[in-house]
Amino acid sequence: MSDGHYDVIVIGSGPGGASLAQKLAATGKRILLLERGDYLPRSPANWDSQTVFVDGAYQANETWYDSDGRSFHPGLHYYVGGNSKVYGAALFRLRERDFDEIRHKDGISPAWPLKYDVLEPYYADAERLFHVHGKRGEDPTEPPSSGPFPYPRVSHEPAVQALSDRLSEQGLHPFHLPLGILLDEKDGKPTPTSICIRCDAFDGFPCPLNGKADAQVVCVDPALKAHPNLMLLLGAYVSKLETDKTGQTITGVHVTRGGQLERYCADIVVVACGALSSALLLLRSRSDQHPYGLANGSGQVGRNYMRHNQSILMALMREPNDTVFQKTLAISDYYFGSDDWEYPLGLIQMCATSHGAQIRGEALPGWLEWVPKMPFEQMARHSMDFWLSSEDLPHPENRIRYDGDRVVLDCYEGNMEAHHRLKKKLEQILSGAGAHPLLLERSLYLGRNIPISGTAHQAGTARFGTDPATSVLDLDCQAHEVDNLYVADASFFPSIGAVNPTLTIVANALRVADKIKERLGAKAPRL
Repeated sequence: MSDGHYDVIVIGSGPGGASLAQKLAATGKRILLLERGDYLPRSPANWDSQTVFVDGAYQANETWYDSDGRSFHPGLHYYVGGNSKVYGAALFRLRERDFDEIRHKDGISPAWPLKYDVLEPYYADAERLFHVHGKRGEDPTEPPSSGPFPYPRVSHEPAVQALSDRLSEQGLHPFHLPLGILLDEKDGKPTPTSICIRCDAFDGFPCPLNGKADAQVVCVDPALKAHPNLMLLLGAYVSKLETDKTGQTITGVHVTRGGQLERYCADIVVVACGALSSALLLLRSRSDQHPYGLANGSGQVGRNYMRHNQSILMALMREPNDTVFQKTLAISDYYFGSDDWEYPLGLIQMCATSHGAQIRGEALPGWLEWVPKMPFEQMARHSMDFWLSSEDLPHPENRIRYDGDRVVLDCYEGNMEAHHRLKKKLEQILSGAGAHPLLLERSLYLGRNIPISGTAHQAGTARFGTDPATSVLDLDCQAHEVDNLYVADASFFPSIGAVNPTLTIVANALRVADKIKERLGAKAPRL
C-alpha cells in the first residue's frame, strides 16, 4: 500500500519528529508522520506507581542484550509522543560552555561544530512551544537568553521551599526547575481551569489529563487539527529505507503495519526515532551501496552513544514530607566543578515523591537494618527524592549494533568519579538540611532491570560535524552521503552536557525544519 507521494516523511513522533512535523505542517506541504505505536491509553492506571514503575506496563516489550550477552528490556516507549509521554518535562538549555571543549578527569567533552548563539532563538521557540515555566536569573549556570521564560515558575510547596531556604543558607543557589507543563496556578494552587492539577504522579508517569507538555499534547494533536496536509499513520514500523542505484537518494520507506508490508516515498525523509532506534534503522538499511548501514561510510552510525551517568536517590527526612508536587527545585552549583574538585560534577534536581510500591520493589538491605520496622508507606511519607546527572563522555566503543537479529547495546561506564562526588555533595548538603546521610538508589525509576547506564537520556549514535570521515551528518543534520535524509533527534549530539536533553532536541528540530523549509521553497511562520 502507498498513499501517493509526500513532500516529507517524518519517522517518529517523539519530541524531535513531532516538533519538526508541526512546524513544517504550516507550510501546506504534504507531510506523513509515521509512528510505530499507538496513542497511550488514558486511564486511572496512568497514575499507579505499581503499574508504571514496578510492572513497567508502558515500556516496550523488547529484549536487547548487553556486551556480556545478558538480556534486558530497554526503557523505551512506543507511543504518539514517544518517550516524552513519561518524561519528567524538565526542559533545560545546554549551558553555553557545554558547546565548547570541556576537560573531565576521564577525558574530553568535545566542542560542538556550531555554538550556543545559533540555537538560542530556537531554544526560545522551543520554550514557547513546550510551555516552559521558570524564572531567569536564579540558575547560576544558565546561558544568555533573548527574553524571559514564557510562563512563570512553578511554585514550591512548603517543605521544598524550606529545603530551598536551608540550601541558600549553606551558600548554594537553588532555583526553580524549568518545567514543560500546562499549569495555571494562583497562590501555589491550580486554578479551576488549569489542565495540570499538581498531582504526585507527574514525573515519570503518563498524564491522563494531558497536563504534561509532551510531544503529543503540544505538537502532534494541535498540528493534526490545524493542518489537513499533515497525516499520522499509527502502528507503522519502518523496517528499511531504500535508495536508488547511486545510494544517494532515498526512494522508498518500507513499513510493516497490521502484518502487511507497505511502501511510501517522499522528496525528503526525516529519521527521528530516538538515538538508539534511529541508529538501528540506518543499520538495517544496508545495501550494496551502503554495505555497513545507510549513511555509514564513516563507520560512526551507532557509535558514541551517551546516556548521562544518572541516579535517582531517596533521602529520609526527620519530619514528614507532605509535598504532593515535588519536582520544582534544582541545584547547579557543582555543574562545572566544586571547591575540592576542578572537573565538572553535574546537576542535582528533585523528582517525583516516592510511593510505597516503588520502595517495596527496590533492594533495601541497608535501609532495613536502619529502619527494620518502618512501613514502606511511612518511608515514602518521610522521603525527599533527587535526580543526579553527570556528563557521560562519548566513546566509539559505546554503541548500539546488531548481532544477527539481536540488538546489542555495548555500554561501558566512564567519568564515574564525578558522579560519585556529586552524590557525596548531595549527602553533605542534605545532612545539613535534616536528612539521614544514607541515600537509597531508586533504580526502578529508570526502568526495571536497567542499570545506571540506562536509556532514559539517549544521545549520540549519528553525530554531526564538518568532516564526513568522522561524522554522519552535516551541520544541518543532513546525512553526508544521502541527499534527502535528515535526522531530528538526539543522535546528532557530539556531547551531552549534564542537563536533560529534550529542549535541545526540540530546538534543533525546529532549526532543521527551517533548513528543510528553505529547501522546499516554502514559508512558515515563526512560533
